[in-house]
Amino acid sequence: MRLSLNNAIKLKAKALLLHSLSLPTASITLAFRNVSTPSKATTLSLTRRTTAFLRCGAAMATAACVQVKIELTETEKKIFDRLLNTLRHFNLQTELRVAGGWVRDKLLGKECYDIDIALDNMLGSEFVYKVQEYLSSTGEVAQGLAVIPSNPEQSKHLETARMRLFNLWIDFVNLRCEDYSENSRIPTMKFGTAEDDAYRRDLTINSLFYNINTNLIEDFTNRGIQDLKFGRIVTSLPPKATFLDDPLRVLRAIRFGTCDRKSARFDFTLDEELKKAAACDDVKTALGAKISRERIGTEIDLMISGNQPVKAIDHICDLTLFWVVFNLPPKVEPAISEECYRLSATYLDATWKLIQLTGCSSFDDEQRRLCLYSALFLPLRSATYKDQKAKKIPAVNYIFRDSLKRKASDAETVINVHKSLEKFLSLIPSLLSNEEIKLIEVDWGREFVDVPVTSKLRVLTGFLLKEIKDFWRVSLLMSALLYPTNIDCTQDIIDKHFQLDKRKDLFVSVENAIFKLGLEKVWYLKPLVNGKDIMNVLQLKVGGPLVREWVGHFQWFFFSELQMLICSFIGSNKKFSHGSWHIPLGLQKNVLIG
Repeated sequence: MRLSLNNAIKLKAKALLLHSLSLPTASITLAFRNVSTPSKATTLSLTRRTTAFLRCGAAMATAACVQVKIELTETEKKIFDRLLNTLRHFNLQTELRVAGGWVRDKLLGKECYDIDIALDNMLGSEFVYKVQEYLSSTGEVAQGLAVIPSNPEQSKHLETARMRLFNLWIDFVNLRCEDYSENSRIPTMKFGTAEDDAYRRDLTINSLFYNINTNLIEDFTNRGIQDLKFGRIVTSLPPKATFLDDPLRVLRAIRFGTCDRKSARFDFTLDEELKKAAACDDVKTALGAKISRERIGTEIDLMISGNQPVKAIDHICDLTLFWVVFNLPPKVEPAISEECYRLSATYLDATWKLIQLTGCSSFDDEQRRLCLYSALFLPLRSATYKDQKAKKIPAVNYIFRDSLKRKASDAETVINVHKSLEKFLSLIPSLLSNEEIKLIEVDWGREFVDVPVTSKLRVLTGFLLKEIKDFWRVSLLMSALLYPTNIDCTQDIIDKHFQLDKRKDLFVSVENAIFKLGLEKVWYLKPLVNGKDIMNVLQLKVGGPLVREWVGHFQWFFFSELQMLICSFIGSNKKFSHGSWHIPLGLQKNVLIG
């Protein structure tokens, strides 16, 4: 039986261990508040020099530097002033604390725009209406107000009120204490103390408070600042109970330990007891059953978009959470090996390194994100399942749409990249040598059979890039990992015999060849003949198979040398409009038949 929070907290207050650094400059005294119970508060003052950092002792050479003093921005000062003025206006005896992530990030010297205010004696919704009323009395208008109800079934136990002040959304919640019955994962909520609330937070580094009333930093777990300083990811209470209360905390712990984009990169490490708890069957079952797929997908997206996505996925693999997170549909064909996730992690690692080698400027943030997803799911690119209509659907589509609840365009882009690989691999030898292309074991479609040899490389490359558009470099990078196709890529990648420098050279050479062909933005070119033009010449009122057939005949001309020359001429000649000028149909026919 899980004990209530008040029974679980047995720690007594201890003095914060803070290391100072002596410099020959004027000293500054900063105050920390360390509280064990509401009735007994002790304040520790730290006298130190103007360099506002906490530093570890000499024995901890790799420790992070954590700012002692929180420097408020002008906007933050204005926001906090309005909140304090509200207290004075209504004579409220309420303590306002900024909780969690904002305090963590500010101590690490990072800007943060997610401000969560914890209230000790009233609901967030009650307080935001007071703020709104106060602002009205001064002639100011609240920019927005919303109340988000609790949803205990999905581990959202707290009502949250939101208000927009000085163009920042501020969240307001009450300090809470949670009691669990033996057979229920849904807690009974009640008002709690700041200490109660701190111990109910997921990690010690997220349990810090900044008291707006007193301008003090409060560390009720007596270790939050130390863990932040030394880069330790530790739960405030025993990890298994913490994770069973809210299993999403497992993924949050991994994210904060690897790739939280707002916190510093000091190689945070996961506590060993935390890892044991995260990998246990009870927690994995709770994560799959209790947490909404949207919330899981959001955490994974933050990891993939962060600065250490490989480390994050490695943690997920090591904790045997991969198939819990990236849940597969039933009856996948061909069957997926249970150990396939290791191959996925290795592909991700190789892709991440190759991105760094080729230069990050080759990819924007969205291309990089979907490139990493493409690598992660590369071993699953041939896997399919049947929907209710017995139609074959890529398993990757299920992972994006059902397991992670990501947007449809993410799934479509990654699937299109995977589908393009076979064609790209067939083009690479000719793009490298500029020799005649051989369509071996790749179905390009019968409309390309009669394309003149001199135009075939440009035409097929152009059509491929038109299909995947801005993500052609992503496809090229994936192809570079798989090239050449006559080796056992699976065994090669597992053995990590990647020779990434050679694959980087391959990527750059093919990229340059595409630039030389003038195809790098080819999807922006407007076809000189379209279905409507053909309907006009054939005097048809509606389209149909005949129009589609003629469009197919003319498709390859779109990327021929003549098309490129004409488009170049039109673009440089003021007498012609690229959107309205067309080659006569007779000329198109003559070009088509040579």
